[in-house]
Amino acid sequence: MSIWKFANPNIFLKWSTKVIPICAGTALILLVVGLVWGGLLTPEDFRQGTTVKILFVHVPSAFLAINIYFMMFMASLIWLIKRHHVSALAAKAAAPIGVSMTLIALATGAIWGQPMWGTPWVWDPRLTSFAVMLIFYISYIALWSTVNNRDKAADLSSILCLTGSVFAVLSRYAVNFWDKGLHQGASLSLDKEEHISNEFFFPLLVCMGGFVCLFLTLVLIRTQTEIRNQRIISLLRTEGFNK
Repeated sequence: MSIWKFANPNIFLKWSTKVIPICAGTALILLVVGLVWGGLLTPEDFRQGTTVKILFVHVPSAFLAINIYFMMFMASLIWLIKRHHVSALAAKAAAPIGVSMTLIALATGAIWGQPMWGTPWVWDPRLTSFAVMLIFYISYIALWSTVNNRDKAADLSSILCLTGSVFAVLSRYAVNFWDKGLHQGASLSLDKEEHISNEFFFPLLVCMGGFVCLFLTLVLIRTQTEIRNQRIISLLRTEGFNK
């Protein structure tokens, strides 16, 4: 079957209702296993000490903060081209989760940066683009809240999302564009010189899987809520018009 069948709200609601418990259960198991494994069973780093263990929260949250924006980018593009309401509502549903993950990434990065850099914040290219991406996230949510017409709000917020996508790209690849940035390279890399030790790598993968499943659970629930809210609003408007 075509993936476009999920543009039908009824099909999406029926499918997501079945998937949500699976994602939620998987997220719970992976997060418990990953955080206990990474937080309690891995050794201290010879340079960073126990602060290295913050990566089990920082890396997955930063990974999601960037990739949720890419998901919103794709959903917004689909809305602008195909005019599928579910895609616009899915992007809207994902934005607050993206804000939360961005804030978690910035907070954990600041906690790590204080002992490692001597300061919780520097105007590093990657950190700066990450902060700007947060502003676009918040602006996207604000735009949906201030424009009453649903289609117009979806159009404007989608254009804003596409515009801000450059900062999501910079957040991901800034360390490759600018050699002078303080931010370290990717924790997960195919380059053996940059790849973290396996004793950290495998629990980190488990944590990242848990965060991804958590995001899927939350975004499906929130998208369902957005669809039902739009139906209620449409019904109320119809009743008011008939009266």
